[in-house]
Amino acid sequence: MTHPIQDFNQRIIDEFRAHHGRVGGPFEGGRLILLTTTGARTGTPHTTPVGYLPDGDRILVIASAGGSPRHPDWYRNLVAHPQVTVENGVFTYEATAVVLAGEERDRAFARAVESERGWAAYQEKTDRVLPVVALHEIARPGPPNINASSPGEAIRLVHDAFRRELGLIRKELSAGVGSLGAQLRVNCLTFCQGLHNHHTGEDVAMFPFLAGHHPEATPAIDRLRTEHEHIAALVEELREALSGTDLDTVRTEVDRLTTELEAHLTYEEEQLIPLLDRA
Repeated sequence: MTHPIQDFNQRIIDEFRAHHGRVGGPFEGGRLILLTTTGARTGTPHTTPVGYLPDGDRILVIASAGGSPRHPDWYRNLVAHPQVTVENGVFTYEATAVVLAGEERDRAFARAVESERGWAAYQEKTDRVLPVVALHEIARPGPPNINASSPGEAIRLVHDAFRRELGLIRKELSAGVGSLGAQLRVNCLTFCQGLHNHHTGEDVAMFPFLAGHHPEATPAIDRLRTEHEHIAALVEELREALSGTDLDTVRTEVDRLTTELEAHLTYEEEQLIPLLDRA
């Protein structure tokens, strides 16, 4: 007989994998990963849905267990076996778990509380200090492991992940009460860096490949390259706005980026996905 929590988690896991990271219920509209750890005592893999915080080239997870007096099993597992597997709905990758300590932990937790008061409520329910864990992707050769059945679907899923994250950022900006929170600033900067990396990868690898195999697509590829330069300029303007404290300016820049990026992603999908799937 399974435990009710296990049943609940399995339903979330199944829905997450079936819909590439989109789920309903208590996790709807939030940032969620599937974290697979190795059992501290059993050595068997265990997968758990966990909320996360963007943090540059790593992500952060908090071992809250809803304010329980005991650390969650996944936390005890990764302390014993720090190599874990992360699924974010698009990518699956191996990561190294590092438990933050001292001021670094406190700053990260303060950012979490600033963006979502629920973390503070969990901390108030327990005497233990809620651990904050950084998950660092382990670099591997070759292309990333994308949960897609074709190159065209892979591009669409990556694009949808950018759309979803940008939607979350806009929602968080709309909920702002006059100040730009530290975690929201990190969310925006992380998004900017991810978008830059994606476009650089397309310019260096995908576009030359398609141009070589489909010369007729050269005008579309040239337009997409030009749009990359334009979007990069918008990203720099957003970065500049994030260095200040004017929330309205940041909202304006995010709205501009959203409009231009959506048009760019849609055009790219229309022009390139049929070519990728043929290739």
